Amino acid sequence: MIYKMDKKVKALVLLSGGLDSMLAAKTLMNQNIEVTGLTFISYFFGAAKARQAAKQLGIELKEVDFSDEHLEMVKNPKYGYGKNMNPCIDCHALMLRKAAEYLKKDSEETMGLPRRPSPFKKGEEAPRNDTKGVYDFIATGEILGQRPMSQNKESLAIVAEYSGVGNKLLRPMSAKLLEKTEPEIGEKVTRGKLHTIKGRTREKQIELVKKYGIKEYFSPSGGCLLTDPGFSEKLIKMLDYWPACTGNDVELLKYGRVFWLKTRIATNRNTNSHKFVLIVVGRNKEECEQLEKLMKKGDIMMELEEVKGPVTIVRMKNAECRIKNIAIVEVPEKLKMSELGMDKEMSEEEILETAGLLTGWYATKSRGRQVNIKLHFIN
Repeated sequence: MIYKMDKKVKALVLLSGGLDSMLAAKTLMNQNIEVTGLTFISYFFGAAKARQAAKQLGIELKEVDFSDEHLEMVKNPKYGYGKNMNPCIDCHALMLRKAAEYLKKDSEETMGLPRRPSPFKKGEEAPRNDTKGVYDFIATGEILGQRPMSQNKESLAIVAEYSGVGNKLLRPMSAKLLEKTEPEIGEKVTRGKLHTIKGRTREKQIELVKKYGIKEYFSPSGGCLLTDPGFSEKLIKMLDYWPACTGNDVELLKYGRVFWLKTRIATNRNTNSHKFVLIVVGRNKEECEQLEKLMKKGDIMMELEEVKGPVTIVRMKNAECRIKNIAIVEVPEKLKMSELGMDKEMSEEEILETAGLLTGWYATKSRGRQVNIKLHFIN
């Protein structure tokens, strides 16, 4: 008896939602290849754009949340960062390593991996909803030379090898400028119908947009917070002050004005990471609502009692706040941050007074007045 097999070529395309990944998918679809999209969710990017792209292409989209694993990689990437905190080579390799789980089992020897025994008996067909191990190859929208760090020839080769996908990885947009891959050698795709796009110009992509009838698409940049200079600066400080930061810690950086204070508060461990206190002051209603949702045990939430103003979160690591209330805060009409002494070590009382002052200062109507601060805790 033999295994039942589907002869149709199936490709898994990493779909970011940007134009290049859409064009890569469409290029394969025009060769009568069954395409499924795969996108990833982390603390720094989501799947919204990929969902819209998949809907327009009319293809299935798989979503993988690898937030915690991705954060650990961001803390210490093997191949370093780009212009900001973006470890693009390591990030692409991690995505492809996850995508490799969906490759057909008969591709494992080609990838240099040990062949695993089939979970099915002879003559038994795999369940139709089991999508692991059914794809012939993986494709991305990467373009040779588009990004100087992560898309030069050397980096593209590193990603293929480091991810473990090897020559099962096809880059349709620049394929004819690169070495032949297994899908091309095995005639699963026609190399002559792939592309020779190179560099940062977009002329050829726009031509393909018209050819393929793509009506809506996103720009290739702007989807990852790690490429944002402002957010990167905040994250650099957090990784320096709190090397063991969690995803919840990182989420706080997205929703408000961020301040760091040094503390003299006794902590459970005498390490540098526990000498810093994070204060985040919300800038609008939406941010304040998000900060409330992110609050966890040990945090202190501040808000004004009589004046409408921001929500402030104070987070200490391995230190329990003993003060359950603070005195009325005198908010000046004018304030220079340099006058707050944020570079000196503060007591618990000084930290809370500073956080209260910032809460009042960012409520315009409370400037030049005395304000009462309400504290909230999670038991």
